[in-house]
Amino acid sequence: MEPVIQEDITGCGIASAAAIAGISYQQAKAIANSMGIDANDQSLWSNPEHVRALLAKLGVKTSKNEKPFQSWASLPDCALLSIKWHLEKGKPYWHWTVFIRKEGREYVLDSKKALKNNMRTDFGRMKPKWFIEVNA
Repeated sequence: MEPVIQEDITGCGIASAAAIAGISYQQAKAIANSMGIDANDQSLWSNPEHVRALLAKLGVKTSKNEKPFQSWASLPDCALLSIKWHLEKGKPYWHWTVFIRKEGREYVLDSKKALKNNMRTDFGRMKPKWFIEVNA
């Protein structure tokens, strides 16, 4: 699985779905738009149902509920991971990433354009709040 860079400020969920499905950001964005999901909608940062619906449309199954992050070792082999979780005016916001465990390696695909390396292993710097298991 390769990182997909988000092209919109609120596009981290679309980019994460694209990475999981193995398609481009533009392809995932076009599908999201056809579903009424707009990359500029700030609810993409605060509502997991948009990303779940997009992944379902892409043929990817996810767990029905979010699970609290306990430890990196307890994560499934593929998960949507919420990091940078915070409240703004009482509403939760986060940044979507994808956790991968494959062939003895663990890393996080982070779609943020400004990063030098979008395959992150700096686990101590990321502060996950919860995750959604992905059956990729």
